[in-house]
Amino acid sequence: MKILLLSMPDSFEHMPTVAIRMPNGALTSLAGNLDEHHDVSVADLILCQRDVKAKVTELIRDLDPDLVGMSVMTFQRRTAERLMYLIRAMKPGIKIVVGGYDPSLDSEAYLNMPVDFIVRGEGEVTFRELTRALEGRGSLHFIAGLSHREPGDPGENRWVHNPQRAPHRLEDNDIKLPKRSARILEGYTLLGRQVDVIETSRGCTYDCSFCSIIEMRGRNFFAYSFDRVLDDIRDAKKHGARTIFLVDDNITLNVRRFEALCHAIIDAGLNTLDYFVQGMTSAIANHGETLAPLMRQAGFRYVFLGIENILESDLQLLQASAKNTARAGGKNIGNATLQAIEYLHQNQMFVVGGLIVGSPNDTAESIEANLAFARQYVDWPYIQHPTPYPKTPMTEEFRKLGLIENERLEEYDGTTPVVRNENLSADEIEYLRWKAERGMKTRHIPAVFRHDPWFVLRNAGRMAAHTYRGATLRTFLGLEDERQAFTRYKEIRRAEREYV
Repeated sequence: MKILLLSMPDSFEHMPTVAIRMPNGALTSLAGNLDEHHDVSVADLILCQRDVKAKVTELIRDLDPDLVGMSVMTFQRRTAERLMYLIRAMKPGIKIVVGGYDPSLDSEAYLNMPVDFIVRGEGEVTFRELTRALEGRGSLHFIAGLSHREPGDPGENRWVHNPQRAPHRLEDNDIKLPKRSARILEGYTLLGRQVDVIETSRGCTYDCSFCSIIEMRGRNFFAYSFDRVLDDIRDAKKHGARTIFLVDDNITLNVRRFEALCHAIIDAGLNTLDYFVQGMTSAIANHGETLAPLMRQAGFRYVFLGIENILESDLQLLQASAKNTARAGGKNIGNATLQAIEYLHQNQMFVVGGLIVGSPNDTAESIEANLAFARQYVDWPYIQHPTPYPKTPMTEEFRKLGLIENERLEEYDGTTPVVRNENLSADEIEYLRWKAERGMKTRHIPAVFRHDPWFVLRNAGRMAAHTYRGATLRTFLGLEDERQAFTRYKEIRRAEREYV
């Protein structure tokens, strides 16, 4: 069977393609876990963002796939639907399957789209069994984690949801390595260096109200063997990667395991690569004295900290207090963020600060407090607004309170306020974030220059143009109110969504 796997071209505001073009690791994992006789191709459309329709048309024409799989996030749903109709128009008999957290958690939204199957949750085994069933080697009805169409009343279709597939325990290495050779497009970069993604574990046991992972797979944590992880890193390196992003949901949930992983990377001589990881502030604050130097020795350069918010009232709303609490002598001693940042900075690592501002009770003062904190302590801001992704506890609460004002899912990218605030308009919340972030992002350029001077020399203009889009010479000379630049920025952002 000829199979084409696509990720969507829509990108997050905080991940401009001039600086970050990250591969979709789920697709290569699906490819690596299919039966070997299939002819499978992986295309990350983020690599052809300005020419999506032409590229997909070319792929369907040249590859002539029997089955197209699409990985979809909520803000990419509209783009995915457009591509489905394009593909189905070119090849009416083609089968289309979707996966990812959006179709997994909101399958009914896909009922009226030209979709044949939904792979819910983890996809490797479900997708493999689906391809076997399509070849006549099994029944669709017995594939756990699959939703498929079933005729109901005359002229009506409905989804048949097979039982949920339990999360894979991973320790047995039954999930094979990704098949990176299946990629047919090139250009994955992070700040000028070729980048790839690996995972060492899956899952989390916390219950943050904004998180879709818990809703999709439950509260659990399973990990791969270190031999498997090291083989994955070696494979990524063999395919050209110089930077590795560890995409684990919560790699610092088991700190002792993470420490052992750092030792394993060092012992294997793989610490010549740059590593980017996501971590909890509490884990790094409580163990950073020994963990942070070890991370740096292993090659870790950037750490995404889930700070979420520096105000305890907002952390309680987000249900994120526990993972942001420092402990000493068996007691809670307050917010862990400053201590975590200090340990990372002492060991020459950079902090990508994940904060959420604009919660329903936020004021201009509380938002500014978080922005001021980021301005002082964070190297690279990743500031978002509360976003009601499908089926999360936050979404249920916002709907119950009637706080969701914007149902345009293409704007559910985390940087467009879509939830009503009791004290501020959505426009004002977005303006406060936009205005503060630009200077923070520019401030990090010297650090990037020291690491990759040629990249900065070639792309500084494009990066600045993206960061300050909407601004003109009049803005910089103070001859117009910055809100005029902000209005132009919003128009540009809307046009970017439409273009993709």
